[in-house]
Amino acid sequence: MDQSIWVFLCLLIGLFLNLSTVTGNAEGDALNALKTNLADPNSVLQSWDPTLVNPCTWFHVTCNNENSVTRVDLGNANLSGQLVPQLGQLQKLQYLELYSNNISGRIPNELGNLIELVSLDLYLNNLNGPIPASLGKLQKLRFLRLNNNSLTGGIPMSLTTIVALQVLDLSNNHLTGPVPVNGSFSLFTPISFANNQLEVPPASPPPPLPPTPLSSSSVGNSATGAIAGGVAAGAALLFAAPAIFLAWWRRRKPQDHFFDVPAEEDPEVHLGQLKRFSLRELQVASDNFSNRNILGRGGFGKVYKARLADGSLVAVKRLKEERTQGGELQFQTEVEMISMAVHRNLLRLRGFCMTPTERVLVYPYMENGSVASRLRERAESESPLDWPKRKRIALGSARGLAYLHDHCDPKIIHRDVKAANILLDEEFEAVVGDFGLAKLMDYKDTHVTTAVRGTIGHIAPEYLSTGKSSEKTDVFGYGVMLLELITGQRAFDLARLANDDDVMLLDWVKGLLKDKKYETLVDADLQGNYNEEEVEQLIQVALLCTQSTPTERPKMSEVVRMLEGDGLAERWEEWQKEEMFRQDFNHVHHPHADWIIADSSSNIRPDELSGPR
Repeated sequence: MDQSIWVFLCLLIGLFLNLSTVTGNAEGDALNALKTNLADPNSVLQSWDPTLVNPCTWFHVTCNNENSVTRVDLGNANLSGQLVPQLGQLQKLQYLELYSNNISGRIPNELGNLIELVSLDLYLNNLNGPIPASLGKLQKLRFLRLNNNSLTGGIPMSLTTIVALQVLDLSNNHLTGPVPVNGSFSLFTPISFANNQLEVPPASPPPPLPPTPLSSSSVGNSATGAIAGGVAAGAALLFAAPAIFLAWWRRRKPQDHFFDVPAEEDPEVHLGQLKRFSLRELQVASDNFSNRNILGRGGFGKVYKARLADGSLVAVKRLKEERTQGGELQFQTEVEMISMAVHRNLLRLRGFCMTPTERVLVYPYMENGSVASRLRERAESESPLDWPKRKRIALGSARGLAYLHDHCDPKIIHRDVKAANILLDEEFEAVVGDFGLAKLMDYKDTHVTTAVRGTIGHIAPEYLSTGKSSEKTDVFGYGVMLLELITGQRAFDLARLANDDDVMLLDWVKGLLKDKKYETLVDADLQGNYNEEEVEQLIQVALLCTQSTPTERPKMSEVVRMLEGDGLAERWEEWQKEEMFRQDFNHVHHPHADWIIADSSSNIRPDELSGPR
């Protein structure tokens, strides 16, 4: 009897555990179905273990406090295969990032069930078939990018009902039929629909004034009309006289002129959701670009804090380059390309102002300033950046740069990655600023740029020697920025000469590592509150990014994966073996220093890096 009761209890407990496993694994099962349906030659999905209770411990999956999946980041992962309808079970999903893979087949209708979705990025794949009309149910969707696929059919009218939609890119497909112009689609320009077989509606002319029909009554009342017209004209003159006198008086009185006022007559430009600000509006908001409102200054111009008429704070960047005739169209094109780069970790362009002699960009105001200001210029009332925040900043800025390199068409090279250009929003999330400005400021030149733009200490050696930038020059700057995060030091600081130290941060760090002075390396503001293993990993990533040979540096997408815990150990071990082989081959002896071997770029003298600047 006792044995039968024990068996019954075991069965009951087993049934309960099975039920709880099924409910707890619903999202894991959906993602596991996706994994099963995809070919994964790089083992990106290796950590997706279906036996776990939930998928929140898997790489490339983010969950909220309730252990619900909110984000799937599988962009640029070399995956192939097809999407699965089970993805529609991720009820709390906000970001589905599957761009730049080799995924084929159709977009499942079930994606319309993801009512919390904010961003759907499936671009640069081999998807075919129609765009599901069910996507119109995603009323929180702000970013929809399906470009560079093989999608066919028409654009569903249901998409025009998504009032939250801010960025749309359906270019480079095989879509046919008319382009909707109603609802949210009234915001988007032809660039969102380029390279399809779509019927782009012509710009509608203003409706003509209806002719006034002549009737017998109007002829009969012509005398009355003439009298009424004379009375009206007399009244108009009577009321206009003071205005005429006031205008004459103002012409005689000296005025405080706003420069470039005639430029307000420039033809109107509509760039998607961007706002076209008037110059006077921005001058009033910034107190005529007062020095008291300067937030910062750099190679591209000065940035001013400004308050718009609606009370909102913005950052106004007044570009300083001289203008040439005929550059307006190129400027508009570059501004539109910048505005299409929308990512959680990129500074969103809110609007612009263009006159014959002025170019001004308007961005959201970042109340927590830049990483550089928080590291080295913070007020006493501001707390220092703690270690968890620094780790988030490292990952967030890497994600933003990876988006610029791999998912913008054409790709955007930043060319001045540094702590001062990584801004912090109200949640201390990293936001990469000033991207696209290097190309924007060169619009009057050819697309090949020979002028070196950047900051001493962050500039890659090959960029200085050749003047040619690539995504690997950004990787180098990012690596130095990581060292800024860890040490709190400037990338180039003459004050270090007082202690007979290297003025270049990269060389200073390598010197400390060779001498095993790890405690001197980490920012004193952290007061020892950091994880030594995580510091070590971040330094390893930084040194991989700052190798002297560009081809040996990782891509930013690889950096993101290493920061997420995927592949760093293997990459570091491989690099150390190559360094050992290189040293043996050159018969050069370097003292062993635990986990760090000095890179050959440490032999570059500081004056070689700073000379051309």
